[in-house]
Amino acid sequence: MATMIAPVNPMAAEGKGVVMEVMRRDRANFTRLVEDPKNWNVMTRCTGWEVRDLVGHMIDVMEGYFTNWDAATKGGQATTPLGMPAMGETLNDHALDFRKLSREEALDRFKKDAQRLDGLLEGLTPEQWAGGLLVSHPFSGPVPAGFYGSFQIMDYGVHPYDIEYGLGNKLATIDDATAGIILPFAFIFWQYTVDQKVAAGFEATYGIEVSGPWGGKWRATIKDGQWSSAPELGNFEGCDAVFRFTVQDAVLTFFGRYPGGSASGDPAVIDKVRHLFFSF
Repeated sequence: MATMIAPVNPMAAEGKGVVMEVMRRDRANFTRLVEDPKNWNVMTRCTGWEVRDLVGHMIDVMEGYFTNWDAATKGGQATTPLGMPAMGETLNDHALDFRKLSREEALDRFKKDAQRLDGLLEGLTPEQWAGGLLVSHPFSGPVPAGFYGSFQIMDYGVHPYDIEYGLGNKLATIDDATAGIILPFAFIFWQYTVDQKVAAGFEATYGIEVSGPWGGKWRATIKDGQWSSAPELGNFEGCDAVFRFTVQDAVLTFFGRYPGGSASGDPAVIDKVRHLFFSF
């Protein structure tokens, strides 16, 4: 689905309006798909998850946010971050636990949670959005409160793709504004999701080029198990390989949905980079 939404920095206060617009639009699309009773037990692109488990996942993550949001605003004790490596298994177990709810109970709880979080985000001042209020994420620790709008887009934007895929549309994709808002966060998460076994002894510099108004060019380096990136101002001189994506392919590759984009350069480096990060 096309969009004419102009690029913004989702981490800045000036980006709040666009983030909220995209979040609500994507949430409405997600809700439309999960409300259809024919879809409830359809297996999705998420391994082992039916549509009902995506609803359980959303209940789980939002209610986890609420606990730490209350701690941040009321002086309570936030939960101890579990760390990124624990995310996949923990989220899977929690999502499946909500199968104990009936379809009606799950949908009602999801919608109430969604409206509560919407209200918390809408109520943030520009200063709070951009870092004046830090809310501890259950896995990664304290982050600016405004990040949670983009975290919701990660779910509401990508999981409809998972549902459409499960319904038979193997060429499903995501909106460019959805992907564009998520993309800056990929560069943060890549720093913390390096598979240290794969990275052992591996050193390389490679380019990332994402086309379109939400895209850009970056130079990435992996050395001693540490990944970093910086904007690329030239033409990737000295890089071992270059990966080129649309913004949608970059984000769906980041989430492990498929190995998108094209690559040129050293085949060994290309293969290593394709397997460099663990799934979450």
